[in-house]
Amino acid sequence: MDKRIIKYFLVAAVLVLAVTRFDKLLGFAGRLWGIVIPLIMGAVMAYVLNLIMKVVEKWYFPKSKSKLVKATRRIVCIFLSIFLILLIGFLIFRLVIPELVDTISMIWRWVPVGLERLQDILANYSDQIPELEKWINSLEFDWNEIGKNMFRYFTSGVSDIVGSTISVVGTIGMGVTNFVIGLIFAIYILANKETLGRQLGKVAAAYCRPVLLNKIKSVIKVANETFSSFIVGQCTEAVILGSLCILGMLIFRFPYAPMVGTFVGATALIPVVGAYLGAVVGFIMILTVSPIKAVLFIVFIIALQQLEGNLIYPKVVGSSIGLPGMWVLAAVTVGGGISGIGGMLMGVPLTATVYKLIRSDVNKRIPDSAKGGKEDE
Repeated sequence: MDKRIIKYFLVAAVLVLAVTRFDKLLGFAGRLWGIVIPLIMGAVMAYVLNLIMKVVEKWYFPKSKSKLVKATRRIVCIFLSIFLILLIGFLIFRLVIPELVDTISMIWRWVPVGLERLQDILANYSDQIPELEKWINSLEFDWNEIGKNMFRYFTSGVSDIVGSTISVVGTIGMGVTNFVIGLIFAIYILANKETLGRQLGKVAAAYCRPVLLNKIKSVIKVANETFSSFIVGQCTEAVILGSLCILGMLIFRFPYAPMVGTFVGATALIPVVGAYLGAVVGFIMILTVSPIKAVLFIVFIIALQQLEGNLIYPKVVGSSIGLPGMWVLAAVTVGGGISGIGGMLMGVPLTATVYKLIRSDVNKRIPDSAKGGKEDE
């Protein structure tokens, strides 16, 4: 009884301290997060790399009896996995970025000419609409003056720009440092994953009751199955969608087919909305070549998205994670609002994990007579 009273008193004291010193506690949590973020990044990278590494290990002389091969298999497979990811990223970057830069520069050159043409077209109807004539006459685009104003604006804020540049450089430097530390930590995790697994199992068995330990193992098993299925399924779906986009654009003779298809496939890694983001970039690029083809491209993408949403995604990703489409959309919306693209990526498998755990617990608690059909199980 005395131990319980002391325990409750300590809990109450911690709560009071947390409420009265909430600002300091929040600042400490922020500093702690900044310290551990490289390790968290490393753990996430290790999890993703492990999915690739397990496949590479099956290919890397699986039946060899050479001591050298056995001794170097793990480290070689780790670096082969990293190389594959970097190679894919480089190919996407090499295909997309140069064409995108050229398109932006072309649009910048096209805007003055396009506005002048628009003025000429509207001027043909200005006699019929007097208000339109007044509005056209008021439109004067002096691009030299616009350039001078922009130059004055930027030069007047040199100090702000320098400060912002220093801040951006510092942020990029910190991000690169965190990434490198995280990658090194991920390599250590993968190189010793069996030993770490045994050590964590011993610690959990020593400090957790058997019932609690079984629940923890059950949650980890469901989360691992869901996240791994989501990552593999999402990558597979992105490759299928990108390939279909390239094939369709070549058939209909749309320009920039390899680049746009690759970019659509890459953005399709973001659930639900990713392919539409890629379609916007593709539309802008094709618009510089042919406005009619740009409109037809949007029609093509909408049709492709219907095929992807109703056939490919449910079969490849939806069935693998066991999450209804309504909750996928909700997870993407909430995750994106909380943490941007990272939230979109993490929201779906996290929601699917919670969904499976709640569904399993509910089905255990209610009697069989109260259960609904298959969709309620």
